[in-house]
Amino acid sequence: MTDRTAAITRETAETSIEATIDLDGAGDSTVETGNAFFDHMLDALATHALFDLTVHADGDLGVDAHHTVEDVAIVLGEAIDDALGEKRAIERFADRRVPLDEAVASVVLDVSGRPYASFEGSFSAATVGGMDSQLIAHFCRSLATNAGLTLHVTVDGENAHHEAEAIFKGLARALDDATRIDERRSAVASTKGEL
Repeated sequence: MTDRTAAITRETAETSIEATIDLDGAGDSTVETGNAFFDHMLDALATHALFDLTVHADGDLGVDAHHTVEDVAIVLGEAIDDALGEKRAIERFADRRVPLDEAVASVVLDVSGRPYASFEGSFSAATVGGMDSQLIAHFCRSLATNAGLTLHVTVDGENAHHEAEAIFKGLARALDDATRIDERRSAVASTKGEL
């Protein structure tokens, strides 16, 4: 199997982001974004996708978490896309439904190379862990755009922390499924012959 790793950096006037990913890891993560809740969500993503992940972000959190969350999503999306290379022999599609107590999230994705994101549902509180709850949907859209995913996310619940965590765990499991190598395949899973 080829090495499915990537290292991406992004420097703007608002943020400085460094990330590495190993799609065939063990779920180990080192995440430092300056927001403990966002760190927790990214740790959950790594753990449940079995991706080895490092993220170091220095953003303008004095303004709010928007730029940090967005730019981390951009970098992670680019890293996933880079690590997948030609996407040869990947499963490509995934559909996961994940509960966390009263909350449940559904994540359906296609590693299609055609970025699209749909988010349905709302959060039970305007903020969670010191960040705007709506940034979770923005994270999903930014990740999909930069990883080349078609992504559909729905969520329902009564606790914003549970709703957000169910989304990240569902996204993790779906990414694990879709990026997994199917040993029966030698080419990409497309009638066009490329993604």
